[in-house]
Amino acid sequence: MALVLLFGNQPFVEWVSRHTSSDSAWGWFLRVLTWPRWAFGPVDGSSGAMRRLLADDLRALLLILFVALILGVVSKAVTGGAGGFLLGWSALIFAAALAAFITSFIISNPTFVGALQTAAAGSTYGLFVGWVVGALTGTAKGAGS
Repeated sequence: MALVLLFGNQPFVEWVSRHTSSDSAWGWFLRVLTWPRWAFGPVDGSSGAMRRLLADDLRALLLILFVALILGVVSKAVTGGAGGFLLGWSALIFAAALAAFITSFIISNPTFVGALQTAAAGSTYGLFVGWVVGALTGTAKGAGS
């Protein structure tokens, strides 16, 4: 939840797009980190901007919900350590891809291929940011045993 709140908010997303380059490793990583973006208002008054706002905000909420659901259902079977790390990491990959796939049908002119591409972007977010959730899950489960 903290990752989405800290790095997906509109001021941080705008700062990253203005001050980093996708050609550098750090800039690319910061752009991946801002993937589950959310905002309080649309960029303009068009219906497309409203749909994009709804899709982005719902995607961020579903990401948090799906990660919590996956961890809640499966965590009892994992004792911590490496298993907890892999559980947390994979939970973010699957949750991000699923949230992206579902919400891609809200935007204007959705397509199935577009939904698959959005899910791929979500799984990229989970792959490169999920180790944070994995580390927290592995240490939290390990501390409880």
